[in-house]
Amino acid sequence: MFPSSSSRMIRRRRTEATKPVDDTCCESCGSGDSPAELLLCDKCDRGYHMFCLRPILVSVPRGSWFCPPCSKPNLTSFPLVQTKIIDFFRIERNNLSTHKPTNQESRKRKKRSSCISMKKKLRRLLPFVPTQDPNRRLQQMASLATALTATRTEFSDKLTYTPGMAPRSANSPALEREGMQVMSREDSETLNLCKKMLEGGEWPPLMVVFDPQEGFTVEADKSIKDLTIITEYTGDVDYLKNRENDDGDSIMTLLSTSDPNKSLVICPDKRGNIARFINGINNHTQEGKRKQNLKSVRFNVNGECRVLLIANRDIRRGERLYYNYNGYEQEYPTENFL
Repeated sequence: MFPSSSSRMIRRRRTEATKPVDDTCCESCGSGDSPAELLLCDKCDRGYHMFCLRPILVSVPRGSWFCPPCSKPNLTSFPLVQTKIIDFFRIERNNLSTHKPTNQESRKRKKRSSCISMKKKLRRLLPFVPTQDPNRRLQQMASLATALTATRTEFSDKLTYTPGMAPRSANSPALEREGMQVMSREDSETLNLCKKMLEGGEWPPLMVVFDPQEGFTVEADKSIKDLTIITEYTGDVDYLKNRENDDGDSIMTLLSTSDPNKSLVICPDKRGNIARFINGINNHTQEGKRKQNLKSVRFNVNGECRVLLIANRDIRRGERLYYNYNGYEQEYPTENFL
């Protein structure tokens, strides 16, 4: 996310409004204070503070902007038909709901579990545990398909490198400003197991729901243990310098370098997965810290920077998921976050 623009910029952006900004009050809080943060809808001329919107806007949108009542998403009803879900997520049909761990995998997972209980300091990551009911998994996948369809986002469960953006060669963990932790062999095996389960239709126990204030958001559909891999943050990889004026609300830091021209971000606006619908939290307040149940962690995985969202405590069924947007960098302002 990027800092807000000045009031002069906002006034210039909203020249087509029929009411002067000084006479406009926010439809959400009823106040006309903070005119520098007040946006006017290009359709109905109603005003909203950027920090009163959910999700908030941290910079003035480029081009036209429409308020929540004028831009309610078309919540596509995605049919719970197994073949369509398989096609949407490109699930391997011959592996659907049939993945069973080999004896070797079972031994490794049992050994890893005992290691965690006896030696917590090792902090090994855990694979997600899919819901046993296949029909419920279809509903979970359908909820994500609905959100992706409504936001015109193509499903992608990996980082993508598109011509005109950053090339794959730019994603070098060696360029990280203060060094990047290398994912251990055991955790790499766990991550690969999660990917394999996804390919076979064994889905994380997550449900995408629509909230009038927060927009699309994600809830735990069953209890999730601390240190469980929730998802990898995916999307198009681009240079930060190309996105400094981007009005997207889901951009994630991928590589933070000493040379700003080489820093990278993940942009899930065109391609992405469930991570783009999980909300960042205001991690500067006690309330924000209390609600936070995920952490975003950047790893060196086989010579490539990757971002994982990981449970940082046990999560109850029905809890909404919130991660530490800043991680440990404190780079972006989050005082107006939920």
